Amino acid sequence: MKMKILIVLGLALTTALIGGHAKAEIKMTDILGRERVLEASPQRVLLGFYYEDFLAIVGPDAYERVVGISKAAWHGWRNSQWKAYSRVIPRIEKLVDVGGTDNAAFNLELAISLRPDVALLAAWQFRALGETVNRLEAAGIPVVVVDYNAQTVASHVESTLIIGKLMGAEERARTLAGEYKAAVDDVTARVAKAGGVAKRVYVEIGRKGAGEYGKSYGSGYMWGGVINLAGGKNIADGKIQQTGPLNPEYVISQNPELILIPGSFWVKGDKSVLMGFGVDTGETKSRLTAYLGRPGWAGLDAAKSRRVLALYHGGTRTLYDYAFLQYLAKALHPEAFKDVDPEANHRRFYERYLPIEANGSFMTRID
Repeated sequence: MKMKILIVLGLALTTALIGGHAKAEIKMTDILGRERVLEASPQRVLLGFYYEDFLAIVGPDAYERVVGISKAAWHGWRNSQWKAYSRVIPRIEKLVDVGGTDNAAFNLELAISLRPDVALLAAWQFRALGETVNRLEAAGIPVVVVDYNAQTVASHVESTLIIGKLMGAEERARTLAGEYKAAVDDVTARVAKAGGVAKRVYVEIGRKGAGEYGKSYGSGYMWGGVINLAGGKNIADGKIQQTGPLNPEYVISQNPELILIPGSFWVKGDKSVLMGFGVDTGETKSRLTAYLGRPGWAGLDAAKSRRVLALYHGGTRTLYDYAFLQYLAKALHPEAFKDVDPEANHRRFYERYLPIEANGSFMTRID
């Protein structure tokens, strides 16, 4: 009888262990349609991009589970944002930098030495790394890919749910995904109701300043996708794929009715349109107004109607980029969005989901 009891207990314990393991195992499909299997919710994450979205989805302690990052894309591209977060989350200053993934600077050996349970990458990073992804996975590090750069509701929602499932924050992820979809659906409904002929829009990243033409964005990619959703006619459509400069003469010939210059606080951007945390809006407007001094620009419809906007470049491809979409849509369709306050919505997102306040220059236009 005693032996039977021991056998039963042994079987029960084995079943419990097997059941516990099965319950902990995570099966999922990433944004590229790749089937992923992890033994449990990762406690050691190698994070490539989407730093704020990761924090918003996972929660206040998200960076306690991050062991390494690709630092250049945060510290270098969004320096004021990096400084704002490092003040409230000192740990990010100590995270190991595994190098960039867009300039062949990725340190594979260092990444492996961190023993991450998963590498969470943006789709553009996955493509840039190429064969290195296979080497990461051969070392026992699963790679999960998400994509907010596509700038579509479907991709934003799916990426959010993927991160939520991966990190055990599914309820928070569903809430964020639902709010994002509802906000964008509201914009598209208002734009459709407003009707009319779509206004011609030119977008140019403000990294190089007014003295040199910067790159634009094509249909459905980053700011190009935002313009499409806002009901504008992007003059770059059909001229470039994803991103690249437009011929200055072509820009003038198209006579844009709205000009959008995304700005940021780049480490190497002395002449850029400054935007971001701690930046005075007056400084942004001053650098934005300088663009009207370009040959031929003073006579453009956008200049004459004062539809020349600056939006924070770090705000696109995020879970709160609907606020920037609202701002652009309101500039294109003032009456349809007269009851919408994009700046208040932007601040509210930070109040609800992030540990810092949205204080600085994020969306403005020339006076």
